[in-house]
Amino acid sequence: MDTTVQNILVIGSGAMGRQIGMAAAVAGFSTTVRDVDSDAVAAAEADMRRWIDGRVTKARLTAEQAADAWERIAFTTDLAGPASTADLVIEAATERLEIKRAIFAELDSLAPAHAILATNSSTLGSSTVADATGRPDQVCNMHFFNPALVMRAVEIVRNDQTSSETVDTVTEVARAMGKAPVLLNQEIPGFIANRLMGAVRDEALALLADGVSSLEDIDTAAKDALGHPMGPFELMDLVGLDVSYLIRQATYEQTGDPQDLPHPLLAEKFEAGDFGRKSGRGWYDYE
Repeated sequence: MDTTVQNILVIGSGAMGRQIGMAAAVAGFSTTVRDVDSDAVAAAEADMRRWIDGRVTKARLTAEQAADAWERIAFTTDLAGPASTADLVIEAATERLEIKRAIFAELDSLAPAHAILATNSSTLGSSTVADATGRPDQVCNMHFFNPALVMRAVEIVRNDQTSSETVDTVTEVARAMGKAPVLLNQEIPGFIANRLMGAVRDEALALLADGVSSLEDIDTAAKDALGHPMGPFELMDLVGLDVSYLIRQATYEQTGDPQDLPHPLLAEKFEAGDFGRKSGRGWYDYE
């Protein structure tokens, strides 16, 4: 474990935040997952308890390892306490810039001077929040993928002011968590993975819209011809069509290129509230 980071604070207890926190705790870091919503905190704690018990049942962790990991993680609505001892803060809050900027400004006043402040944002470069702090050289993206307990890649994106020391530290933390860090030396909308995934998704949507093939057969081609573990429509349903829509909208807001707008078929699903697995219906019906 990177000895420069002992205590990790995760802001946000949603699906990403809770899993990032648990991954850190299993890796040996003292971890706190914090959310403003007490119900969300309770739900995150219960979900992660089920997960860690399941790992023991499947013999992926020993009972002792699970107990040790559980001792290292806390779920709370308190911010000042865990922020005051944090060496690394990973923000995994709602993908809204004004919310993130307010969080980073507050963290800057609460966290120790040496603490690194990272954002898990998949669309917003850390330069958009760095100037809300007095430590822009200690701010970067540390973008995990869903589900964070399973997916190994972590995109580490530096802004123009991010120091090499900051990059080195978060890279070592990612490796200590069993992740495969991917370094981006400059900010670019969508980073790497989402740009690659977006190209496949956009072509799949175009093929469907033009009536070339069914979504089921497009998914089959991706899996059985290209070796993808999931087809593009299955993947959108898993990630959440709302997430896919908002990523495209955020990219458009950064570039102003109409080609970056959400595809009309995706917008139709978003407006209907068909978000995929989470809502019971997306491209496929899960009800």
